[in-house]
Amino acid sequence: MKKSLILLSGGLDSATVLAIALNQGFAVTAMSFDYGQRHQMELEKSRLLCEKYSVPHITMNVPLNTIGGSALTDNSIEVPDNPPESIGGNIPITYVPARNTIFLAIAAGYCEVNEIRDIFIGTNVVDYSGYPDCRPEFIQAMETAITLGTRYADEGKRFSIHTPLARMKKAEIIQKGIELGVDYSLTSTCYSPDKDGNPCGRCDSCKLRLKGFREAGLTDPLHYLNEINVKERI
Repeated sequence: MKKSLILLSGGLDSATVLAIALNQGFAVTAMSFDYGQRHQMELEKSRLLCEKYSVPHITMNVPLNTIGGSALTDNSIEVPDNPPESIGGNIPITYVPARNTIFLAIAAGYCEVNEIRDIFIGTNVVDYSGYPDCRPEFIQAMETAITLGTRYADEGKRFSIHTPLARMKKAEIIQKGIELGVDYSLTSTCYSPDKDGNPCGRCDSCKLRLKGFREAGLTDPLHYLNEINVKERI
């Protein structure tokens, strides 16, 4: 089986990508990041997903909260309701500076040591929050950069960064996941869940997720803390 590494956040998108990679016949290792985010629920969900699929799971400690500049890593910045506040142009305050750049670079180091050339990541540019490190141009550039920056270039090899969700609507992602048997109750998408992992129903991530389930004609298995607000705002 061809080896691959998936960047697993414990969210809806990365859980779907995990199922896709396995369905394509890859031998998968999952890598998650403890980057100083507001909550640990996504790491717990990543662990549960890996248990369900019986895949190895690695957690890397990368304290991006020491950089700050994001509502997801800086407790002095509130997670906004929809519409999100901006830090310039259309980039929301929940964007974590250079997050995917850093994650993919670390993933490349692990892959180089372990002879892995295929990396999966759940980036999307249709139903998403407008993060610059989800752009296809960025992914293509990183694919080239991590190839040139490792011994693979000298050996005539190259990395492939797979983004199977890049052009899919959230509803299409959910439908694909259901087709592959993904249990979305094992995922956490919310920027501000409570201590039990229940999503807020107000943040941009919750809005996109709920919109996807609605358009797919399905019910989200998670219990939202603000069901009334959810129904009013969608």
